[in-house]
Amino acid sequence: MAALTAAAVAAVAFLAYQASANVPDDLAAKPKASSSASASAPAGGHGEAKPKKDPLAVPAGSGSGMRVVYALKDRRVWLVDAKGKASRTFKVMPSSVSAAPGSYAVTSRTGSVQGSDGVPIEHVVRFATVNDVTIGFSAAQDGSMDEPDPTVKAGGVRMSRADGAAVWRFATVNVKVVVVP
Repeated sequence: MAALTAAAVAAVAFLAYQASANVPDDLAAKPKASSSASASAPAGGHGEAKPKKDPLAVPAGSGSGMRVVYALKDRRVWLVDAKGKASRTFKVMPSSVSAAPGSYAVTSRTGSVQGSDGVPIEHVVRFATVNDVTIGFSAAQDGSMDEPDPTVKAGGVRMSRADGAAVWRFATVNVKVVVVP
């Protein structure tokens, strides 16, 4: 009986080793640092894992001071206070026409209006014009954030109604808007 138990333990140990050797690096448990371990040498022969991007972190290169930051690739907006800390961040639906990366300022605001796509919108905060298309943030009054029709040249960056209200309170005329890639 002891031989059978020893064989079973050996088989389980072998299978556990095989499983741990085939775990992808991004799923493997990260070793805890100890006082005797060298901080400069990666454990197990693997390179250090790349830190995950914090979606709440304000993008580098977006300037300083109070501003609205709009990341085109991430489809995300940050409302950044004067100390450089994001008070709010949220996903948006980009328009079919986008402002180029750069620094802009809020030029005008409208409480509610018909969008260029025919959708009633609110909390419209405009900050740029590209080829006669006005670019700005807004929220559809029905709360929708549909993908824009690429055949219609529109500049409304859509967000939820709650996020639209937050932008409305934050982004008054002349507040800086920074568009990053």
